[in-house]
Amino acid sequence: MKLRLRLTVATLAVTVPMVLALVVVDARARQQAAEDELVGLVDDWLARPDARERCEREGLAPGPPAHRPGPPPGPGPMPPDERFGRHREPARIHAYDEGGRSLDPGAPGLGPIPEDLAPGQVESRSTLWNAGEAQVLVRSPWGTGSCAYLLAQGTKEPWLGAVLPPTRVWLLPVGVLFLAVVISVGPFVRRLRRLAVAVERQAASGYLDEVEPVRGRDEVAELGRAFAAAGREVRAQLEEKDRRELALREFLADTTHDVMIPLTVLQGELAALRDQLDGGEAADPQAVASAMQEAHYIASLLHNLATVAKLDAGRPSLQRGPVDLGELVERVVARHRPIGDRLGVSVECSVPDPPRRVDADLTMLEQALGNLVYNAVRHNQREGHVAVYVDDAGPGRFAIHVVDDGPGIGAATLATLRERGVRGDEARTRAPGGRGLGLDIAMRVCELHDFSLRLEPGDEGGLHARIEGPVLGP
Repeated sequence: MKLRLRLTVATLAVTVPMVLALVVVDARARQQAAEDELVGLVDDWLARPDARERCEREGLAPGPPAHRPGPPPGPGPMPPDERFGRHREPARIHAYDEGGRSLDPGAPGLGPIPEDLAPGQVESRSTLWNAGEAQVLVRSPWGTGSCAYLLAQGTKEPWLGAVLPPTRVWLLPVGVLFLAVVISVGPFVRRLRRLAVAVERQAASGYLDEVEPVRGRDEVAELGRAFAAAGREVRAQLEEKDRRELALREFLADTTHDVMIPLTVLQGELAALRDQLDGGEAADPQAVASAMQEAHYIASLLHNLATVAKLDAGRPSLQRGPVDLGELVERVVARHRPIGDRLGVSVECSVPDPPRRVDADLTMLEQALGNLVYNAVRHNQREGHVAVYVDDAGPGRFAIHVVDDGPGIGAATLATLRERGVRGDEARTRAPGGRGLGLDIAMRVCELHDFSLRLEPGDEGGLHARIEGPVLGP
């Protein structure tokens, strides 16, 4: 249902019952006031000394008593009321005996008489919607004879007990108010329609268009501003999504390049080994070591791809738990020692006693440390050394050191290594199109754990990587 129709129906649903209730209340007030006047008139008449005698003789009491203000008694009409331009009939009191019969042949029929009406009690005989006349039946104090009951009749004067004006002119402002409500909704509805069209146009354009601002300070203007803000937010999210998709495409292209180079080398070396074995020759140890290195490199790339996908999906939920740093270091070193042996690089470790434990995600922290150790081994030189050890960095804090004596990294490159894609000179020589994810993953994992990762030149050359953070209590 349209808004204007809803408001019209709602206004009618409220206005009509209220007007009817007001009319009923007004009619009831007029009737009650008229009956009170008639009862007062009867009481005044009964207060006369000759009331019973006159009533039983004449069968009625014409007009109001002499001491009440008003027109003289008699059946004739009263003078015109100058305020309302209409005539008022004088009140009449008719007397009836216990059987409901009157001595006055012109008296109206009394109808059924309630048996429980005690002397002095009053019964209303008026009709609510009869605006012209009011009637009350009063049982006389003496309650017997030809004046056992008194029926008072009178006109409901226009002003008497009125809640509403005497004419129906008051309906005009009610109707005008109703029309004003319906008409005033028009601009409101038109502004809402314009806003709806603007929002639909924005959605059709892929949220590239701005929602035209709605003037004003009312709720429609606030709604327009809310739609405009929502459109800007959606547009920003779409732009971020486009940037992410572009970065993902570039990332996949570079990663494919990173994987294809060692895979091609590995295939060539395995083919050479196959030819040697087919020719009855012994396998070249250097070729085997090179093949192992390429396989290890490919495995490291795949592990990094899984980790970076998890990190790029947003802030991942860490599966935290107590991690023994000594066991972690020994496991990572044992994994990288074979590749170090093939490259002629010694990989050693040292762990403290008692052990140091931290609250961390074991898988991610092991991946981060493994990347640091792998870089130290891979970018080292023959007969080089890599040392991994754990010590205290202060009260309640640990430090994991990865130190190598390789060729090192230049100061300019070292200052920018925290940016993804920045790689050392040897790494760029190895895979010119690669992205260098290992160090980036290590830094991001440390940030997620509120650990710090520092890179600085080693005392004996090479690179010194240092992870620091708080330890768990004993």
